[in-house]
Amino acid sequence: MLHYAVVFLVIALVAGLLGFGGIAGMSANIAWILFLVGVVLAVVFAISRKR
Repeated sequence: MLHYAVVFLVIALVAGLLGFGGIAGMSANIAWILFLVGVVLAVVFAISRKR
């Protein structure tokens, strides 16, 4: 999940450098959502492994 967040972040950076503001913003939002989901899943799995 975090891998896809990094991929979308790179897409956002490249699109921003090329002047595609809409695509860059959308990719950055997708990267942020995937990052949050990845962190939540990591915490849930870490807690469940301790039990």
